[in-house]
Amino acid sequence: MSSKDNLFVITVGDHPAFPYQSDDTVLECLEKHNIEVHFHCREGFCGACRTTMLSGDVEYTTDPLAYIDDDEILPCCCTAKSDLHLKLGN
Repeated sequence: MSSKDNLFVITVGDHPAFPYQSDDTVLECLEKHNIEVHFHCREGFCGACRTTMLSGDVEYTTDPLAYIDDDEILPCCCTAKSDLHLKLGN
């Protein structure tokens, strides 16, 4: 099984958990499930999509240039490597 076949679950706040398949960035998956995330660049430059990750593991497709704390991710430029539990509204 390739990494593209991995299926994980994302939980965001009070929203029901939904599936994530690693073809998309975390931001694209959130958008597909009608979870609104503030963003600008989609490239990890601006940091507008900064999101708290309560649990899980991600991998960046592009090295982010925006500052993020240890418990934050930039969903615009990362993919899930495990189930994720996120908190929006930093």
